[in-house]
Amino acid sequence: MTTELYLVRHGETDWNRQRRIQGLTDIPLNDAGREQARETGRALGRRPFDGIFSSPLGRALETARIIASEVGLPDPAVIDALVERNYGEAEGMGFDEIERRWPDRTAVPGQESREQVVDRVLPALRDLARAHPGRSLIVVSHGGAIRSVLAAADPDGAHGTITNGSIHSFRFGDDDVLRLLAFDDRISHDPLDTQNAVEARDDEGAA
Repeated sequence: MTTELYLVRHGETDWNRQRRIQGLTDIPLNDAGREQARETGRALGRRPFDGIFSSPLGRALETARIIASEVGLPDPAVIDALVERNYGEAEGMGFDEIERRWPDRTAVPGQESREQVVDRVLPALRDLARAHPGRSLIVVSHGGAIRSVLAAADPDGAHGTITNGSIHSFRFGDDDVLRLLAFDDRISHDPLDTQNAVEARDDEGAA
């Protein structure tokens, strides 16, 4: 039995606006981010959902709580493995500063690899799907984490920017494989089917 997962990036924070890397730094939503969460909740409300889950970081959890209130779900359950990528010593820096200190993709001390992110996030999503067969679930996480899932589920895709509040729909099939249904899903009133095109196609912005 299949399970649909709608991965949502949290709303905007001041560090997002300043284009600073957040990673595990727990920066709260700003007012624009809260409004983005409400808009995302209204969009998701066009379809029925059976549960909502969140990263433990405040910006994701507040986003999830706002969405839950919009779609009529109880408070989100927290899954620690959905936390953002650890960017190590780059956290708090802007992209220009990072490039000056570690040019040409030099390894950043303490930074979690993309593979390490996949190794914790993908099993958590698989466990969630197995525990809720046939259900549709909202999962609120972060740009870096979602980017890693996209790379695992759709490795040949050149996906566009993962914007704050954006929705990306996936399905775990009977073969226990995660497949991307729609990047930046605009959420029509009609349920997704397996023929949905993968829309838009590269980089992440401050996570």
